[in-house]
Amino acid sequence: MTAPTPDHPCHQLPSDKELVLKVIPMPADTNGNGDIFGGWVMAQVDLAGSVLPARHIQGRMATVAVNEFVFRQPVRVGDLLSFFAEVTRIGNTSITVEVEVYAERIRAQGQYVKVTEARLTYVALDDNGRPRPIPKAAARAS
Repeated sequence: MTAPTPDHPCHQLPSDKELVLKVIPMPADTNGNGDIFGGWVMAQVDLAGSVLPARHIQGRMATVAVNEFVFRQPVRVGDLLSFFAEVTRIGNTSITVEVEVYAERIRAQGQYVKVTEARLTYVALDDNGRPRPIPKAAARAS
């Protein structure tokens, strides 16, 4: 097998993170260069990143920080994107999550390339929109 390159990816999907979202970007999601708009990718990462914290927070929450966001390869129309997430920290009111995004190119089925990785922090909110403690039972279960 050849070494991974943008044209010949051979990444395996992560087995230590949970698959939380799959989506196919469409032509309406492109930028002026014909690639998928970075803002669209960021929105999908935010959705994917919120899946695991929602299990712990058990209520209202908000994204409070995008700690890191790296675009490694362009995303193209028709790519099958797989979003994998892992909780890396649970604090008193916040949860930090790492998200990795892999593209299965339409012309290279079964081969994956990591296109994006990010680290985001979500905070649990009360009914007034103020930070609230994460339920202790949920934090221990992780």
